[in-house]
Amino acid sequence: MGEESSNLEHLPSTILATILSKLDIPALCSIASTSKSFKSSVSQILSFLPNFHLPDIAPTADLLLPLLPENPHLQSLKIDCLRLNDSSIGHLVRPSLHEIFLQNCKGFSGKLLLEVGRKCRDLRSLSVGSLAEQRGLEILTSDLEELLCGCTQLESLNLLFDVSMLSHHSFAHIWARASRNLRALEIGYILSAMMTELLSVKVASHQPPYHMQPSTLSTLQKLSLSLDHITDSLVCAISRGLISLTHLDLQDAPLIEPALTDDLTNSGLQQINPQGKLKHLSLVRSQEYTRCYFRQVNDLGVLYMATTCSNLESIRLGGFSRLTDAGFRAILHSCSNLHKLSVSHGTQLTDLVFHDISATSLSLTHASLRWCHLLTNVAIMRLTSNKDLRVLDLRNCRNLGDEVLRVIVGLSKLKILLLDSSDISDLGFSYLGHNLYSLISLSIRNCKRLTDRCISSIFGGTFGRSLQVLDLSNLPNLTDNGILLLAKSGVQIVELRMRECPHIGDTSVMALASMQVEGPWCGSSLRVLDLYDSGGITKLSFRWFKKPYFPRLRWLGVTGCLNRDLVDALARNRPFLHVACGGEELWTGYWDLSDDFCWREHEEIDELEQWLLEGEYEGGESEEEEG
Repeated sequence: MGEESSNLEHLPSTILATILSKLDIPALCSIASTSKSFKSSVSQILSFLPNFHLPDIAPTADLLLPLLPENPHLQSLKIDCLRLNDSSIGHLVRPSLHEIFLQNCKGFSGKLLLEVGRKCRDLRSLSVGSLAEQRGLEILTSDLEELLCGCTQLESLNLLFDVSMLSHHSFAHIWARASRNLRALEIGYILSAMMTELLSVKVASHQPPYHMQPSTLSTLQKLSLSLDHITDSLVCAISRGLISLTHLDLQDAPLIEPALTDDLTNSGLQQINPQGKLKHLSLVRSQEYTRCYFRQVNDLGVLYMATTCSNLESIRLGGFSRLTDAGFRAILHSCSNLHKLSVSHGTQLTDLVFHDISATSLSLTHASLRWCHLLTNVAIMRLTSNKDLRVLDLRNCRNLGDEVLRVIVGLSKLKILLLDSSDISDLGFSYLGHNLYSLISLSIRNCKRLTDRCISSIFGGTFGRSLQVLDLSNLPNLTDNGILLLAKSGVQIVELRMRECPHIGDTSVMALASMQVEGPWCGSSLRVLDLYDSGGITKLSFRWFKKPYFPRLRWLGVTGCLNRDLVDALARNRPFLHVACGGEELWTGYWDLSDDFCWREHEEIDELEQWLLEGEYEGGESEEEEG
């Protein structure tokens, strides 16, 4: 880049500033690491950038300070706040902001909401995750009240934390002062009774005639809630109060089986969408804590619901154990505009549900059928008559075998294929050959029959050349030889998971560290590498996790008990590397999550870390950076 950067340096300052202002923060830091003059230019640019998005790095307060100078033009702020606390609130919260997206706010108290309400009067969108999760921190109802009263222009609000500890009565009434422009609301966890009471609150009109009117939440178009349990009362309150709703997403995870009077039944299901405006509906009972289902709902309730939900474009149903093919077929045949279908724990779903799907006008782009144990290859053969499928999620459908891979060859637009715990073998991957060249994400976790040969089939044909996300976890017959084949392919894998693979060891780590990918990048392209409980990993591997190897790695999963001292030393060597040792699933934390996975190929990560770690940012006194 030396000659190119030299030419750019001779551009007029106004033109150079215009060019630099179009780049995101990682790209600017990449440019700044190439020369002192660019470093100075970037420092100036940071004073008038409209957007500050730092998605992959969790900076400390000291490192954030020079990156966020005084900037009256700043409108959008997106930061991982894992290493920040209340002392940074004054630096983050600014009157000019229209959009704030803060994740991992464990070290912040409710004061963060308070200050946002006081200072960000023109705020349009706010998302706060994991607020006050550290011991000793609290959120007061008055903090949320200040936010709702102060941000009168708010259009989207995501409170991705537990609000159930707030006073129920006060919580309900403060929402009467929420922005009249509020269109989207998401709450990380709330009690069903709290939400029902909130939606039942009426507010007095200030215009003649002075009668009671619905809460301002009646303007909501999108509502997403994680609850203790979904009830008829809640669904009825939503249907009566939120007359403009187009998106409804309700999920619960009961600790015990709900009582009949405190659960969703056919009666509640029939109350959904009385206005006929819903486009997207999601009702899911998670099996996170115990095997609980919607046992009071059967086909009759779904048949009634289908008559009022014919305009749905996507539907997700999880935990409806009494629904049979008749209920699901009613949805498929009534919702002619349906593009996305998701069913999980459909214990009575069989191949008959798709028996005549080709006779419908459906054009599905996303299909997810998780934990549907009665489905066989026949069902998927019929489902693939939808040639526009881009996402196919068949995780934990254990009766699916090699024929599934044979029939999906014709899905030329398929981008994401998830086959966890299916009965496929190496033979199935040989069917794919040079097809599925659009595939970018593949998961074959817990497919016990697969061996190293499947790696050869994946990367020997065309379809593996575009892969960016690959999950090979819990494959008992996968060895270092398979990973050597992957490394030799030169494919730009971004996320690689190999959890609980007993024969994966140090050789695989060395091969991946030495991997030279195709394209403009140097070194491994991996950003996520999960090796938790892989049997052959020893102390030797930790040498390869240090610089300069894996320059773009941001998330690493290892077994902490392997050697805690080595893990701690690695954290000191690479402070911006997220090292997970407890077996938790790694996630990239992409800010713009969409159904179609998208990877920004231009991003250069290592230079960002280099620039952040330099002792001087503006003075130009530091030594010249390497390369």
